[in-house]
Amino acid sequence: MTAAPLHVLVIGAGFGGLTLAHGLRRAGVSVAVYEKHRTRTDGLYGYRVGIDPTGNRALKECLPPQLFDTFVATCARTPRYFNVLTEKKKRTAAIPLRGDSDEINSERSVSRQTLRQLLLTGLEDVVHFDKRFTHYEQQPDGTVTAYFADGTSATGDVLVAADGAHSAVRKQYLPQAVLRPAGIISIGAKIPMSPEALSLLSREAQQGLSLVFAPKGFMCIWHVMEFGWDARGGVKEGVAGNDAELIRAWPGLLFDNTRDYISFGLWASEDKFPADVLSLRGPDLIDLVLRLTPNWHPDFRRLFAMADPSTAFPLQIATSEAVPAWPTSTVTLLGDAIHTMTPGQGVGANTSLRDAMLLCRALSSVQAKGRDLLAAICEYEAEMIPYGFARVADSLVQNGTSGSDPLHRPVVGRAVLAANRAYFRAVDAIPPLRRKFLDDLYTYRGAELAAAE
Repeated sequence: MTAAPLHVLVIGAGFGGLTLAHGLRRAGVSVAVYEKHRTRTDGLYGYRVGIDPTGNRALKECLPPQLFDTFVATCARTPRYFNVLTEKKKRTAAIPLRGDSDEINSERSVSRQTLRQLLLTGLEDVVHFDKRFTHYEQQPDGTVTAYFADGTSATGDVLVAADGAHSAVRKQYLPQAVLRPAGIISIGAKIPMSPEALSLLSREAQQGLSLVFAPKGFMCIWHVMEFGWDARGGVKEGVAGNDAELIRAWPGLLFDNTRDYISFGLWASEDKFPADVLSLRGPDLIDLVLRLTPNWHPDFRRLFAMADPSTAFPLQIATSEAVPAWPTSTVTLLGDAIHTMTPGQGVGANTSLRDAMLLCRALSSVQAKGRDLLAAICEYEAEMIPYGFARVADSLVQNGTSGSDPLHRPVVGRAVLAANRAYFRAVDAIPPLRRKFLDDLYTYRGAELAAAE
């Protein structure tokens, strides 16, 4: 049994690792976070992340109360519609979503950069940048030493791998746990918000998130992200009361260049893209998007052309292979470091936050209640492994995010596309079916919430 007080080493300053660090600090557990990137603004890909009831609950439990309130204040305007469109900009469905009046049981849109800066707030003395992890050693006394590329090291009672999909900790600890390509390539970019750009979207699309089903298995998602601050970083008119004060007082805005934007993600099976797509950058990626969408509506193509080339990036979607439970030790994992998933269900970040909350509870109980350290970690892993890999499997059967999805097949794909459009037209037109769709959506998104309690 490890003697209290504990000291926890967290490798990786992603959402899960930082949330865990906040929770441990609140519980009086010593923690240090080691991040390979050189600064607090490096290394973020992707722009919007949806925080569901599971993520809200984890953040509420782990963050200091004022910081959670600041999280809510710095979220983008909540989507009011889930839209399904054709590549010709024709409406298939525009489904009203539920509001965000409940601080937990709501769906929130967050800028990844903003959330990163928010989670770094208050951890300035805990997070160590430019620390590329190389390997660890488990010592005879039960402690763990992490070694870094700059020749330094750190020793603690527990080592937590929170270093993402290509985790160096996982590679050493669980070499049998591997990633495989999902068979999908995605290209994303940001379009600076302007009246012209916004006018190219329908009213419902301006107020929601929009999914485009197109021929040949192409899909696109549009996100309209509007925040409580303007281009200069000042609080917008109409934002008042506590939210305005929280935004004004938040030091993270000094490091966050996020401003109102429209983003897109275009994806399809890998065979639809040139072999060198992952090496393309900037204008070459925007040109490729335009070449891949010659028959799309001119408004969509205009939006693609308006994207800021410096924000364009390609991504090969990967997914974890499920592995059986392993013998518990003082090394453990959370988030993408153990269960990388495709964006199909939109729960990757939320599952990572759930991991952080549960691991925080386990480690805090060791110090507060004198529990056996290995027993606490074993309890966490016994819960995390099944739900984590269940979410991986779920993500592979949604929205064409697996290259083996029939949607991407030359002949069958046309029938699948027609069936998807017919289904969403029915959801849009038939109130009982629409209610069931929303109930199923929110039940799934909140399923982890009930399980975590």
